[in-house]
Amino acid sequence: MEENKKWWKESVVYQIYPRSFKDSDGDGIGDIRGITQKLDYLRELGINVIWLSPVYQSPNDDNGYDISDYQAIMKEFGTMEDFDHMLSSAHERGIRIMMDLVVNHTSDEHKWFMESRKSKDNPYRDYYIWREAKEGKEPNNWGSCFGGSAWKYDEATDMYYLHLFSPKQPDLNWDNEKVRREVFDMMKWWLDKGVDGFRMDVISMISKVPGLPDGSKGEGALYGDFGPFVINGPHVHDYLKEMRRQALSGYDTITVGETSGVTVEEAVRYAADDESELNMVFQFEQNDLDNGEHGKWNVKKIYLPDLKKVLNRWQTYLEGKAWNSLYWSNHDQPRVVSRFGNDSEEYRELSAKMLAVCLHMMKGTPYVYQGEELGMTNVPFDSLEEFRDIESINAYHEYTENNLAGKGEMLEFLRYKSRDNARTPMQWDDSANAGFSEGTPWIKVNPNYTKVNAAEQLGRDSSVFRFYQKLIQLRKQNPVIVYGRFELLMPEDEDIFMYTRTYEDKKLLVICNFSKNERKIPLPDEFAAGSVWISNYGKTEIEKDIALQAYEAIVVS
Repeated sequence: MEENKKWWKESVVYQIYPRSFKDSDGDGIGDIRGITQKLDYLRELGINVIWLSPVYQSPNDDNGYDISDYQAIMKEFGTMEDFDHMLSSAHERGIRIMMDLVVNHTSDEHKWFMESRKSKDNPYRDYYIWREAKEGKEPNNWGSCFGGSAWKYDEATDMYYLHLFSPKQPDLNWDNEKVRREVFDMMKWWLDKGVDGFRMDVISMISKVPGLPDGSKGEGALYGDFGPFVINGPHVHDYLKEMRRQALSGYDTITVGETSGVTVEEAVRYAADDESELNMVFQFEQNDLDNGEHGKWNVKKIYLPDLKKVLNRWQTYLEGKAWNSLYWSNHDQPRVVSRFGNDSEEYRELSAKMLAVCLHMMKGTPYVYQGEELGMTNVPFDSLEEFRDIESINAYHEYTENNLAGKGEMLEFLRYKSRDNARTPMQWDDSANAGFSEGTPWIKVNPNYTKVNAAEQLGRDSSVFRFYQKLIQLRKQNPVIVYGRFELLMPEDEDIFMYTRTYEDKKLLVICNFSKNERKIPLPDEFAAGSVWISNYGKTEIEKDIALQAYEAIVVS
């Protein structure tokens, strides 16, 4: 079957979390001018697209994912003129900009919501989801993603509004055609400005089941699960098709949906090759594998055969039908080298490179999260006071106060899984505050910045940065990496992730050792006289029985 070739399939995306990337004015908060200053660094890395986490006006209850004005820039980040200059500067360097679109909810300080809460007959009332009390309590038993009830009582009209996240993030009512029209007009405004697409926050949750029934409660759960009534809801595909027709058609965009709870079957609908909805989705199955009895909060390690099973299912089921996004990390996940690799001094760089090979050689569009190309690690936070993430702080209180975890144990969980691990400042050099800011950073800097930083790695050919650069160059030069069919080998092996990629007359073998164990692997006969494309141990030749060292990765053709 002839592959449907697209520029966004051949791209590598780099996610910037602006608050933590580069501060240009010394206030301790990253900003848009700081991003512009570092565009040459990103061009040198070789990426094609920047995914920009929200820079819109926001009270910052959830670090910008609570938007109070979609067509203004957060004052801490700069001005619209700064944004326009960054956009044109990126385009001059051949780098596209993908905005973060947060339209499941707004801030409670958005003008729509401030109007909506004034009275039951306000023209904006139906822009949000309001319900009467039920038997003197919340309208249903749903819990919010950030802890507590998903409903907030509002005295002005003696009713409750729905917030699946923070109480300061009321959910929009997508069943209201006016809401959809407002969103689509806003998207076109940004596209006309020149942005190149959108990453769509929790887009699988925009359509709710009518009646909003109670969710089931697990043993010991304080609230019901809203998932079955919100995720992949009854009209989500209708609304995304409408978005394609009304907002995206006529523009050459990249679109990716954050779709928690998505299955491979649903993904084929969201990201079908006919581009009737989105180009690709983010799935969470791989990152939910280390969940335990209390959800994400633990220090459990992922079992490699489980990871291979999930990724293999996504690679094979979507083949010829839809497109994959490939990622290990983002602003909501801990650092991958601390989670799937080994962040000790001995193995940090080797395992960071191994993880890069494993991901970038699969089929799909790879995403690099800022600092991942340096092998940045989780942070040794000392106390709860050092955390800034609303999810982490709420979870600490909920778990310790309900005896689900002791205080020391919960801190250990946060150090392993907190979103703040990804949000500490980018480590540019070994000067004060890692070269991020001349002021006091909004969140602590990882103390290992004196050893792990961009300046040191740019000056060293064997660095993680240079390795990522080489991987990205290989992708640009070899269609087999972009379009080749994936086949998993040794699915049950607990140390080795091995697969092939095949396209036309080209075939690659990718071998990654996810462990410290040295392993001898017999090579498939067709690769016995193969040539080495890339190796994190600097190997240039291959032997029939390959002796894999700790965290070794090698690609052979």
